[in-house]
Amino acid sequence: MKRRNFIQNTLASASFIGAGGLSLTSCSGKQKKHITILHTNDVHSHIDAFPSAHARFPGLGGLARRAGLVHSIRTENPNTLLFDAGDIFQGTPYFNFYGGELEMKLMTMLNYDAATLGNHDFDNGVDGLLAQMPNGKFDFVSSNYDFSNTILDGFTKPYQTYLRDGIKIGVYGLGIELSGLVTKNLYKETQYLPPYEIANDLERKLKEDEKCDLVICLSHLGYQYKDSQRPDDMTLATKTKHTDLIIGGHTHTFLDKPSVVSNAVGRDILVNQVGCYGVRLGRIDFYFDANGISTDGVSIVV
Repeated sequence: MKRRNFIQNTLASASFIGAGGLSLTSCSGKQKKHITILHTNDVHSHIDAFPSAHARFPGLGGLARRAGLVHSIRTENPNTLLFDAGDIFQGTPYFNFYGGELEMKLMTMLNYDAATLGNHDFDNGVDGLLAQMPNGKFDFVSSNYDFSNTILDGFTKPYQTYLRDGIKIGVYGLGIELSGLVTKNLYKETQYLPPYEIANDLERKLKEDEKCDLVICLSHLGYQYKDSQRPDDMTLATKTKHTDLIIGGHTHTFLDKPSVVSNAVGRDILVNQVGCYGVRLGRIDFYFDANGISTDGVSIVV
């Protein structure tokens, strides 16, 4: 069976792909709690579905379809959060004409909870990004960009916490180094801080100080770079201790289900990314009871 048909059939039957051994407990008690995490990345201003004759994504994607799917999942489980891992901007005439206004307003209509910043979100400079932020009625989490010497100072947060059904979820964001990807006069005096060290500091704060039950990283570092010293999500996972899920972007990596990685203390955690252009929606379901956590994850064709 072709991959696309398989995923579509998975959605139609409302079943989920298991996360390959991540389950830490059976979670069979009566007090089980269920948190659903939905996510996108690298949508790149794709508002409309692809044409039916498109070579790679015939008839796929489109914000209207995503909105319907998100509404259906939220109806199924009200304890749902929706995140984006960056590169909201750039890729269609919608961005060229509206400068990101439409993307931000539509994400607000979908009730996104938080997003981190990708390199293309600076394509109209820090001024252009700031101009559109008021249209995004959700949290911008960015932990390793120091904006203190720019006009973006105070408009992002290093992390944010959310409470759903008594479960506290902490979210922090990591961005890729802008030098070499973005012209200096666009990101101005934004300082790039080392992501692994920042991740360790933030996850500790979220787990130990904020007492979060679930810690999530929104990353625009990229899934994996072989034979390279560039920071990536798969390496990040091995260096963390408290992060439970890394939602990635930048490399446009299509994963049918999350990768399972052993972290710095030998605990299995998830790394996921759903390609690009809004043709898939990531879904991770976490189940909590007195004995621990278990999870399922799937990449859904939109």
